[in-house]
Amino acid sequence: MSNFVIDDTLGFVLNKVNGKLKNELLKKAKVYGITAEQWGILNFLWDNEGSTPKELSDLTLKDKPNTNHILLNLERKGLVIRKDHPFDKRSYQMFLTDEGKNVRMNLVPIVISLYEKATHNIENGKIEELKVTLNKIYANLS
Repeated sequence: MSNFVIDDTLGFVLNKVNGKLKNELLKKAKVYGITAEQWGILNFLWDNEGSTPKELSDLTLKDKPNTNHILLNLERKGLVIRKDHPFDKRSYQMFLTDEGKNVRMNLVPIVISLYEKATHNIENGKIEELKVTLNKIYANLS
């Protein structure tokens, strides 16, 4: 076990890259008051409006309490609203406000620019191969 070097492990490298991406997104989206976690929820709501917190939790791979906290902050910012679920009285659905829909026009170009910066000088085929490999690792651990 003497060859074990923590900063050479897959988990360490993935965590380092993830942290850097989140910090860069936070810096760039700060002017709009959006965190990386809020971006994730908004991104899924743009395509899945009317989702429940449980559905959003599953889509974003976050636990339900964390998802509820993020949704509460987005509500306070006036970006989402909750409405009673039409079939399940114990649940509610989340919808975007007009401001929540409009913030997409500002955030998507920021994220695209960050993605382009992060993948600069890396062939598209290599990026696709990396995503396939990481998804296989995820499946192996599921």
